[in-house]
Amino acid sequence: MSRTTISIREETKRLLEELKGDKSWDEFFMEVARMLRRERKKEALTRLRALVSDEDIEYLEKNLPEVRVRWKFRG
Repeated sequence: MSRTTISIREETKRLLEELKGDKSWDEFFMEVARMLRRERKKEALTRLRALVSDEDIEYLEKNLPEVRVRWKFRG
């Protein structure tokens, strides 16, 4: 597996070292990336819920297999 180096300010590195604790940098950054991805998905779901009505959700739940097939053929 190849490795790389990133340049960051010393202040940033001190903060990151404090947060990572005993984990390796790889473990720490993977954890941070997963947390960020999960948070972005939550935010997207929140925005989507604001746009979609309860009736829309009920329709999708009832017709999900049919909707999936139609979307599959679009791509």
